[in-house]
Amino acid sequence: MTFKITYSALNANMDTIHAQMDAAISRYQSRLGERFYGYAGSKKIESQNVLTKKNPANFNQILSQFAVTPITALDNVYSLAKKAQKSWAATPWEKRVEIVRKTAEIMRKYRMDVATTMIFEVGKNRMESLGDAEEAADLLDYYAQQMIDAQGFIRPLGKLSPNEKTLDTLRPYGVFSVIAPFNFPMALGAGMASAAILGGNSVVFKPSDDAPGCAEWIYRSFQEAGLPEGVLNIVYGDGPALGEAMVKHGWSDGVAFTGSRAVGLSILRTLSQCPFMKPVLAELGGKNPAFITPSADLDKAAMGCFKSAFGLTGQKCSALSKIYVHPSVKKAFLEKLISHASAMTIGDPADQKTFMGPIINQNAHARFMNAVSFSKSDGEILFGGRDLRTQTTYSNGWFIEPAIVEVKSEVRASSRWLRDEYFAPFVAITDFTDLSEAIAHANTADYGLTAGIFSEEPAEIEHFMNSIEAGILYANRATGATTGAWPGVQSFCGWKGSGLTGKGGCGPYYVAQFMREQSRTVME
Repeated sequence: MTFKITYSALNANMDTIHAQMDAAISRYQSRLGERFYGYAGSKKIESQNVLTKKNPANFNQILSQFAVTPITALDNVYSLAKKAQKSWAATPWEKRVEIVRKTAEIMRKYRMDVATTMIFEVGKNRMESLGDAEEAADLLDYYAQQMIDAQGFIRPLGKLSPNEKTLDTLRPYGVFSVIAPFNFPMALGAGMASAAILGGNSVVFKPSDDAPGCAEWIYRSFQEAGLPEGVLNIVYGDGPALGEAMVKHGWSDGVAFTGSRAVGLSILRTLSQCPFMKPVLAELGGKNPAFITPSADLDKAAMGCFKSAFGLTGQKCSALSKIYVHPSVKKAFLEKLISHASAMTIGDPADQKTFMGPIINQNAHARFMNAVSFSKSDGEILFGGRDLRTQTTYSNGWFIEPAIVEVKSEVRASSRWLRDEYFAPFVAITDFTDLSEAIAHANTADYGLTAGIFSEEPAEIEHFMNSIEAGILYANRATGATTGAWPGVQSFCGWKGSGLTGKGGCGPYYVAQFMREQSRTVME
């Protein structure tokens, strides 16, 4: 590969890449039905309870089975992780960096197979899956560089007397429980785990039930790179029970989580009952706006909004979910947006022509269809919203047609479409005449993750940047109005109900959060 596949650079000549992907798909199909196990160190965790993972684009295709880790096995897993962490923390930081960087190179070696696993498990199209695989490797390198730049987070401090030697250092917490989502199973899973590992922690890692094979790639890459026994452990669980048990476990010293705001707040409430508070690093969703002003380049705006609203079937915490558009350009903008939506190819994500694959599972499908059913109370469906399973082509998968809904101005103040997260390809449109008022309205949402604006007026862009309550901001981005952050390029930090620490992934302050500060004074 001579260029990097990112979420915002997907238009290069891809003939060679598609040929490599075709070969990877053939390899994957030859392994259909394989079984995955959790790992306590290098030892498989056996279980009589086995779950089946099916292709969301084809219910008839069994992808794999995975052995559910019994909650009773956690004591052994955490005991091993606790023991391994002691020696790992004593390992020079330079060696930890070396292993993580080697892991990144191994992930790149396997990226076609990793991306293919995501295509089948998650329903991402080819380019989105390759972007996820590439981002995972870049995150490991970027976080490793943070350790190098900070020289292991060890620095001298001042002194009060000539015979006083002082320094400040960051030290690991111990064992981190890392709970990953389905939508970016490699980037978010490997990113959280690697930051904890670089900081000298060991990890008990739980992937989403919808992406078990991606966790296997993460584990395999670290093991091939020479990560010591017990530093990374994998557990599989059916739903929230195992995750809750991990959070509550007495040998868990911290939690890294990406998922819903409700679950994130539940983790905080659970840990508040502990003898002392443990660190929780969490990214918790979004209700992300874009603003289209009278001076906007409407071609850029329509393309950017289309990609951000409907990429990965809208199942991104950064997905565009509400658009504020000025009446003077509203008609022209909507025509362009609907034109893009009408032209998109929905289908099997393994097909190189597909833009949008299926939604992840039955629950997500039902949530989308319920949203469509009551949307008419607040507005009008301008495009889409159909259950595509009624068509023979789509009958064996969780396929839907994305929806564009215009919200009635009289219910804008209280509309659920402008307030609640649906995690689906559903975008609400409303108009505005005053940009300040539109931004103020957008800020009433509990979330504050991403936001975008399309304007050719520098003063409007500056006002937006200084007024919107969100952690990741974009202006005039045709490749994604609110999406497409990349390690070391756009920090990914949720404000308000979208995050917990005020410092996010992909940014320069992430690894340090997996460690705690210690001051050392020695009198000579």
